[in-house]
Parts: sequence; structure tokens; C-alpha cells
Amino acid sequence: MGAARVFAAFIAGMLCGTGVAWSQAYPVKPVRVIVPFPPAGANDIVARIVLPKLSEQMGQSFVIENRSGAGGTTGSTVVAKSPPDGYTLLIQTVGSHVSNPHLYRKLPYDALGDFAGITPLARLVAVLTVHPSMPVRSVKEFIALAQKHPKEVLLGHAGYGSFIHLNAVLFESMTRIQVTEVPFKGGGPAVIGLISGETQAMLAGIGDIIEHIKARRARPLAVTSTERVAQLPDIPVIADTVPGFECTTWISIFAPAGTPRAIIDQLNAELGNALRDPAVASRLTNVTYDPVHKTPEELAQRLKSDYETIGKLFRQFNVRLD
Repeated sequence: MGAARVFAAFIAGMLCGTGVAWSQAYPVKPVRVIVPFPPAGANDIVARIVLPKLSEQMGQSFVIENRSGAGGTTGSTVVAKSPPDGYTLLIQTVGSHVSNPHLYRKLPYDALGDFAGITPLARLVAVLTVHPSMPVRSVKEFIALAQKHPKEVLLGHAGYGSFIHLNAVLFESMTRIQVTEVPFKGGGPAVIGLISGETQAMLAGIGDIIEHIKARRARPLAVTSTERVAQLPDIPVIADTVPGFECTTWISIFAPAGTPRAIIDQLNAELGNALRDPAVASRLTNVTYDPVHKTPEELAQRLKSDYETIGKLFRQFNVRLD
């Protein structure tokens, strides 16, 4: 028996040197999933809906760890510097991978080179919303008011580089209006700023603002997708008034660069199964996030495109933090 065990251990050691055997054994311990923002934000909500199903399917816990700071940079740095073994993952939107490289002169990671994309999980759509005291009921009226009173409309956002900020910059660029941007520390505080009347308008994430819309504490004008959304079926799209306008983003999951492709593919397939689960899909839709499953190549292509588009916008508006 002793010789047999030694032989078995030798064979196991040889097999573990191959990506195929490694991926078949994965995961053999809990997986840490970094959300680089505080709890209750979009990334956190999506993670807490999808990951329990992934844990169930793969027989190991996928444990969420909120590591916020510096617009997503703090948590993203942890993942970039972690071993590429599939046991530390990142859930992110545009912040750390697309916006921050254009906001800061130096980051502690290569936004496009230090991560391996696995798949998007959900799509975010924003809605141009105004305080009920604003005398506008359409995008056309909003643009006309802003043109008549340059810099007088106070438009809140969730912080420089956030998805909400990107919507604001793109909207200003394509309509050629001038507003005064008011940055807040997150989408929640920005919504409170709008509801309280501290600001007058916001391109808010639908999930952040929809309850206030239902309670008529905020008035929706149009959504940022190219099609109407199920959660606000009577609200038109901005592109009806501003041809070509679209600003949506993906909440996506990444591993450190160098993670074996077999593990990336395994996670991609399992996450696809989780996102197609009726209960998971329904919960995402109910909180205004559309399930999305793509290949790693499609995610990489979208990141590259967004990186170039946002870089051009930020240069046009001279948006930098250092």
C-alpha cells in the first residue's frame, strides 16, 4: 500500500503541472471576490445575486470582500497583485479599467494588461432625471433651458470617472450645453443631493433612482440605452432627441493576468449557467440590471473600445485629478 500511495502521489503531482488537470480540480478552496466599492452599490448588489448561485454550482464559497477607495483603485490593486490562480477575482465597472487611467497620471497597475476578463455579469442603464421643481418635461426642453442659462443647471454625479459622470460628460459633449457638475461620493449621496434640491439634474443609474421616480420625488426624462427599458417602459430614449447617444456599461468579473485559460473558461461557462438561471435573472431584472454573458474576447474588445472613447472625452473636457 505504501508503494501504491507514493506512485499515486507522483502521478498526481505530474498531472497538476498541466492546465487541464488544474482546472478540473478548481476550485478546491473558497474564492475571494473583491468588490472595490462599499456595500449596496451596483457592483455589490450584482455580486450578491450571482455569486451564491456560482457557489452552489461549483461546490465552493465565492466570498465577497468590499475593498473600497480611490474610485475602485484600492481593490483593483489587490487583485492585480494577487497570484494568478483563480482564487482572487474582481467585480468592476468602468472605473478602474477605463476611467482611472485617464484621470490619474500613474496607477499601481496596468488597467488593460494586469487583468484577464472573464465575462460581463449585468448591464447598467442610466436615466436623465430632474428635480420636480425643474420646469422641463423632455430632453428637448432640458437642453433648451441649459442653453439659455449656461452653467446654471447643477448636475450631480457619483464622483469623477464613475458611470454617472461618464454619462454627464457624454451628454454635455453631444448636446454642447454647459452645466455645473457637482461630484458626490457615490451614487446614493448624489441621488440624495437631487431629491433634496441641492442639485437639479442627474444621469442616475436606474436602480439608484427608480423608487424616487415611483414616489414622484424625481422626474425621469429619458434613458441612456438605445431602447426603452422594462423598468421604465413609458420613458423615451435620449437618442430620440440626441441622435447617436448611448451610454451603458457592464458590471464584469476579472482575474489577475496570467490566470490559466482553462480556469477562465470554466468560470465563464459556470457564470453563464448562473446568469441563465430563472431565479438569478429575475432578481437582477427586478433591481434594474440586465443579465449579460459574453466571451472573454468580447469583454476585452468592449473594454478597449470604452477606453479609447472615454480617453477622448476626458481630453476634450480636460478631466484629470492629478
